[in-house]
Amino acid sequence: MQLGMIGLGRMGANIVRRVMKDGHTAVVYDKDAKAVAALVSETAIGASNLDDFVAKLDAPRTVWVMLPAGKITEATIDQLHKLLNPDDVIIDGGNSFWQDDIRRAKALKESGIHYVDVGTSGGVWGLDRGYCMMIGGDKPVVDRIDPILKTLAPGIGDIPRTPGRDKRDPRVEQGYIHSGPVGAGHFTKMVHNGIEYGLMQAYAEGFDILKNANIDALPEAHRFDIDVADVAEVWRRGSVIPSWLLDLTAAALAANHTLDEYSGFVEDSGEGRWTVNAAIDEAVPAEVLTAALYARFRSRREHTFAEKILSAMRAGFGGHKEPQQHPDAAHKIAPQIVKPKADT
Repeated sequence: MQLGMIGLGRMGANIVRRVMKDGHTAVVYDKDAKAVAALVSETAIGASNLDDFVAKLDAPRTVWVMLPAGKITEATIDQLHKLLNPDDVIIDGGNSFWQDDIRRAKALKESGIHYVDVGTSGGVWGLDRGYCMMIGGDKPVVDRIDPILKTLAPGIGDIPRTPGRDKRDPRVEQGYIHSGPVGAGHFTKMVHNGIEYGLMQAYAEGFDILKNANIDALPEAHRFDIDVADVAEVWRRGSVIPSWLLDLTAAALAANHTLDEYSGFVEDSGEGRWTVNAAIDEAVPAEVLTAALYARFRSRREHTFAEKILSAMRAGFGGHKEPQQHPDAAHKIAPQIVKPKADT
């Protein structure tokens, strides 16, 4: 099958490589001519602009847009709308907002152009591991592009099969799912990324507690000098909390257990916010996912105005004075609080 790919960043380029490796052909375009040339050297057909790109595709065309969510994706799909013909397919494989998918699909349908949203998980490792995909669109269109999706999916691998799935969609065990109509793919991927925020935050907080188990503020008999790199490794093997995220954590800690090369400034790409908004719309309590999102906001600020308000109030009602410099938590005496008594 032939695939047209617009956007040759790390994921877009590796998607092209994976489909070509399985015998499919690819026409590629990116504003970066060097990125196009790199894939042309690997047997892809290069295009110099969108007109050239569309001209080199066989009808009915299948065009995958792999660009950052927002204006650039919107502008590209608008241009494709003018260039493509009825029965062609546009796939948005980025992290677009699912309501944008519904709006785009409605506009494209008036011209007879199909739209499919594919929430794509796999990151820079997808070339070798494959991509977990969550797909929204009309069933006949999704079925038409199935050869590409099957190639990109990771396959069943060595993961044990779940009992009771014999009569269910076999594609799910291969690592891709037709989630529902247009928008359902990105909606599912949105929640996936919201959960990812929560998992990452849980690991981060747990390892922070382990790392600080030997601070001076603790009684000497209660201090533990724990090797966090070794803990990450042992948890990967037989514990109930293994995951690919833990694998990545173990690799990072093995390389540098202090993680000095990282700033701690953590961005969010939008899906966490959209997940929290969806939870609000549905009146679904999502305490962990919301807290994880807020933790990312907090990572980008030294002191907030809210914290200054807190200091002002403490000074007002209790005469509490602020420290002249940021206190060292490792040496600050912890307040006396009621703690569970150890078994005797």
